[in-house]
Amino acid sequence: METLAFPVPALPVFLSMFMAIYMFSLFFVFRNWSPKLRPEASSCVISLAHGTPAVILAVFAIAAQSQRGFAAPNTEFQNIVLEYSIAYFLTDLLHYTVFFPNDVLFIGHHLATLFVFATCRYLVFHGAYAILVLLVLAEITSACQNTWTLANARRSDVPTAAKVYEFLSPPFYAFYSVVRGLAGPLFVYEMGLFYLSGAADKVIPRWVSISWMVVVVIAISVSILWVANLWVELYRERCGKLKTKKAM
Repeated sequence: METLAFPVPALPVFLSMFMAIYMFSLFFVFRNWSPKLRPEASSCVISLAHGTPAVILAVFAIAAQSQRGFAAPNTEFQNIVLEYSIAYFLTDLLHYTVFFPNDVLFIGHHLATLFVFATCRYLVFHGAYAILVLLVLAEITSACQNTWTLANARRSDVPTAAKVYEFLSPPFYAFYSVVRGLAGPLFVYEMGLFYLSGAADKVIPRWVSISWMVVVVIAISVSILWVANLWVELYRERCGKLKTKKAM
């Protein structure tokens, strides 16, 4: 069931929107911040503009799909959601290329993600159901994560930011751990069983589906390592504070 059609190509519109949000944030919203922090903060703003809206759009696009499944054809609504995310990742990739060209991990992540979204949207025209579920799982923590990142950036010189960071850290880590460490792997397991069985080979070439699986498994693995490291850092910080209190 088709529920949405754009009168103009969606990708250039979305790309212009994210570029405008980024530039406005960089030169106006964060103009009083340190030059080192302004690009990162602006990146957080476009991530906020992408994350929660992408989750909502993806959920509606999946719900509106009459024929759901890992090999189901994309609907027009789903293609628009894919283009919304492609525009965001292109903008953020440009941000990293300009300001953080040595951040190979994030640049590689964005390139790999763009490969998955672009092949689904422009090459095979199938599989958006799987990609959008993964998008929901990836972006449902976005609002919390970006607020935490902004607070972390200013916690050394803004007491309120330090309090927000300290307050958000445990629930954010827990939420992220459940989504990336439990829900994500479970869905990817089901996705892998389907694609490796060859059930989608007629509409999604095996090299494409395997490429998707490789990208997703690596992304989830890195996410789990990242949040595990955050838990370790939090434990060390709390232990350090307890030792300081006892010493006093």
